[in-house]
Amino acid sequence: MDKNQIMELDRQHYMPVFARYPIVLSHGEGPYVYDAEGKKYLDFLAGIAVNVLGHAHPKLVAAIAKQAGKLIHCSNLYYTEEQAMLVTSLAELSGLDKVFLANSGAEANEGAIKLARKYGKTISPDKLEIISAEHGFHGRTLATLTATAQPKYQKGYEPLPAGFKYVPYNDFEALKAAVTPNTCAIMLEPIQGEGGVNVPAEGYLEKVRQLCDQQDILLIFDEIQTGVGRTGKMFAYEHFNIKPDIVTMAKGLGGGVPIGAFLAQDKVANVFGPGDHGSTFGGNPLACAAANAVLRVMKEENLASNAEAVGSYMVEALKKLQQKYPALITEVRGKGLMIGINLSQPGRDIVGKCLDKGVIINCTAGNVLRLVPPLNISKSHADEVVKVLDEVLATL
Repeated sequence: MDKNQIMELDRQHYMPVFARYPIVLSHGEGPYVYDAEGKKYLDFLAGIAVNVLGHAHPKLVAAIAKQAGKLIHCSNLYYTEEQAMLVTSLAELSGLDKVFLANSGAEANEGAIKLARKYGKTISPDKLEIISAEHGFHGRTLATLTATAQPKYQKGYEPLPAGFKYVPYNDFEALKAAVTPNTCAIMLEPIQGEGGVNVPAEGYLEKVRQLCDQQDILLIFDEIQTGVGRTGKMFAYEHFNIKPDIVTMAKGLGGGVPIGAFLAQDKVANVFGPGDHGSTFGGNPLACAAANAVLRVMKEENLASNAEAVGSYMVEALKKLQQKYPALITEVRGKGLMIGINLSQPGRDIVGKCLDKGVIINCTAGNVLRLVPPLNISKSHADEVVKVLDEVLATL
């Protein structure tokens, strides 16, 4: 089929929930993808922070192929070596004790919400309230879009589940004032992703951790986007020398194979018993083999350190671009290879112009260009993107 036939079939039969760009991607290699017409693109979106090893990394491909020839799926009524290896690695990397494996970030957050409420009710039957931050994003299931304090995602799905409360991000006093004896958890992204790559103010997350300790409240960090080395460390909370009670992850964990997880300290995890939570596909051998390969490659290739180094290099280059176009770029922010370029105008047209020039980025929160490339990119790839952005901004 040619490009137009593919797009027409999609328009006829796929539910109209995506605002797609008019290209059909066919394959990728390293940080590049190619469309059905053979055009090459430098991918600085990476499946929205998913393809941490880039595309078709030989060690990931080999691990998936090998496992597919052995065992793709079995019930969680049985043990598998791949699953046992993965949960052990995640526990060691996170400093937490227990892991549940799911299929997506939304599922991971849904499970974290369930676990937090189950724990809260061991203290008091009314301790079920969860506080989250405005401009956050936690998923699209009913509970997670309710935790997502953005009305645009919630409209049309009322009545929403009860027991959620919202406060401004980075406003500790507002958060402290919102806490009640019924608060069981505070759920935050260490760096907000969909909300515009919003970095916490100095001392904010540390104060939240102290508040949770004082009030017997669980601290949940949603690291769906920030985890797996994206910010220069395996988990973003490591930048702040604190540890959550529950952390969720997905996106980069499988390098493109769907997998999610939530991790918790023993005192929290042990309120779950057989039948309290589950998943048919969660933790299947194929996804676990992929995730194990991702973690091995990240260690072998020092990808978190590379993300920190190349990310710092790119932020400096983008700040020079900000000096060149001060009327267009109001701020450059982020950590590692999670970078936001705040604009004084909507960014979708800029994304389209970059696409025309062979660079894939995206716009979030209306006016923030988001760069979340593979973690194994080089400084030359960063230079290529900055050059294209320079050319595009010059036309404005």
